[in-house]
Amino acid sequence: MPSFRDPDFKDRQTAAAAAKKALLEKYRAAANDPAADEKQAARMVVIEARKVRDAERARAKAEREVEKAKEAARAAEAAKLALQQQQEEAARLAAEAVEAEAALLADQKAARDARYAARKAAKKERRRGY
Repeated sequence: MPSFRDPDFKDRQTAAAAAKKALLEKYRAAANDPAADEKQAARMVVIEARKVRDAERARAKAEREVEKAKEAARAAEAAKLALQQQQEEAARLAAEAVEAEAALLADQKAARDARYAARKAAKKERRRGY
């Protein structure tokens, strides 16, 4: 039977150093790759385009907020005007009701005075006998 050989410390240390060296070479090769520069430039273009879109979106949102605030102000002004007109109409109706009540009372007083005058004239006529 062949004997099983365990790697000793020196073998493990050499393998680790070789792995580190291979990883460093791989990183250096990737850093010096012209395709990586092109990818980075493409990423920068995408990032700039995203910033432009975000700024446009923020500007459009601000415009919508301003328009919404203007619309709310117009609605509040319209509601205020409608309330004022409603109050004026109610005041006008109340004044008309007061005037109608005063006219009715005046008519009733005139009718009462006429009846009183007629009774008085009839009483005088009865007393005089003619």
